[in-house]
Amino acid sequence: MQRKTKSILDELSSMHISRDKNHLVESRANNIIQSAINIFEQIDSLYTREQAEDLQRKFVNAIKSRDPSKFARSVRRKDED
Repeated sequence: MQRKTKSILDELSSMHISRDKNHLVESRANNIIQSAINIFEQIDSLYTREQAEDLQRKFVNAIKSRDPSKFARSVRRKDED
Protein backbone atom coordinates (compact mmCIF):
# COMPACT_ATOMS: atom_id res chain seq x y z
CA MET A 1 0.00 0.00 0.00
CA GLN A 2 2.75 2.42 0.91
CA ARG A 3 4.55 1.71 -2.34
CA LYS A 4 1.50 2.48 -4.53
CA THR A 5 0.87 5.74 -2.69
CA LYS A 6 4.42 6.86 -3.27
CA SER A 7 4.21 5.93 -6.94
CA ILE A 8 1.02 7.95 -7.40
CA LEU A 9 2.57 10.96 -5.66
CA ASP A 10 5.66 10.71 -7.85
CA GLU A 11 3.47 10.56 -10.94
CA LEU A 12 1.49 13.63 -9.87
CA SER A 13 4.70 15.54 -9.21
CA SER A 14 6.11 14.71 -12.63
CA MET A 15 2.86 15.81 -14.32
CA HIS A 16 3.13 19.20 -12.66
CA ILE A 17 6.69 19.71 -13.89
CA SER A 18 5.70 18.71 -17.41
CA ARG A 19 2.76 21.12 -17.37
CA ASP A 20 4.95 23.97 -16.13
CA LYS A 21 7.49 23.26 -18.86
CA ASN A 22 4.75 23.26 -21.50
CA HIS A 23 3.30 26.48 -20.10
CA LEU A 24 6.73 28.11 -20.13
CA VAL A 25 7.35 27.17 -23.77
CA GLU A 26 3.86 28.27 -24.81
CA SER A 27 4.16 31.58 -22.99
CA ARG A 28 7.60 32.40 -24.40
CA ALA A 29 6.52 31.40 -27.91
CA ASN A 30 3.47 33.66 -27.71
CA ASN A 31 5.65 36.59 -26.64
CA ILE A 32 8.18 35.98 -29.40
CA ILE A 33 5.50 35.59 -32.07
CA GLN A 34 3.83 38.83 -30.99
CA SER A 35 7.21 40.59 -31.10
CA ALA A 36 7.85 39.22 -34.59
CA ILE A 37 4.46 40.50 -35.75
CA ASN A 38 5.33 43.92 -34.34
CA ILE A 39 8.67 43.87 -36.18
CA PHE A 40 6.93 42.93 -39.45
CA GLU A 41 4.49 45.82 -39.03
CA GLN A 42 7.33 48.22 -38.31
CA ILE A 43 9.29 46.99 -41.34
CA ASP A 44 6.15 47.48 -43.48
CA SER A 45 5.84 51.07 -42.33
CA LEU A 46 9.52 52.00 -42.77
CA TYR A 47 10.49 50.37 -46.08
CA THR A 48 9.11 50.01 -49.58
CA ARG A 49 7.03 46.93 -50.28
CA GLU A 50 9.88 45.13 -52.04
CA GLN A 51 12.39 46.00 -49.33
CA ALA A 52 9.94 44.98 -46.60
CA GLU A 53 9.27 41.61 -48.20
CA ASP A 54 13.01 41.00 -48.55
CA LEU A 55 13.72 41.99 -44.93
CA GLN A 56 10.88 39.86 -43.60
CA ARG A 57 12.19 36.86 -45.54
CA LYS A 58 15.70 37.49 -44.20
CA PHE A 59 14.28 37.83 -40.68
CA VAL A 60 12.64 34.39 -40.90
CA ASN A 61 15.78 32.89 -42.44
CA ALA A 62 17.94 34.36 -39.65
CA ILE A 63 15.69 32.65 -37.10
CA LYS A 64 15.80 29.33 -38.97
CA SER A 65 19.58 29.45 -39.26
CA ARG A 66 19.90 30.75 -35.67
CA ASP A 67 22.11 33.59 -36.87
CA PRO A 68 20.81 37.08 -35.99
CA SER A 69 23.78 38.73 -37.68
CA LYS A 70 22.34 37.80 -41.10
CA PHE A 71 19.30 39.97 -40.46
CA ALA A 72 21.38 42.79 -38.98
CA ARG A 73 23.57 42.90 -42.11
CA SER A 74 20.48 43.05 -44.31
CA VAL A 75 19.04 45.97 -42.35
CA ARG A 76 22.34 47.86 -42.54
CA ARG A 77 22.51 47.30 -46.31
CA LYS A 78 18.92 48.55 -46.76
CA ASP A 79 19.68 51.65 -44.71
CA GLU A 80 22.75 52.40 -46.85
CA ASP A 81 20.68 52.28 -50.07
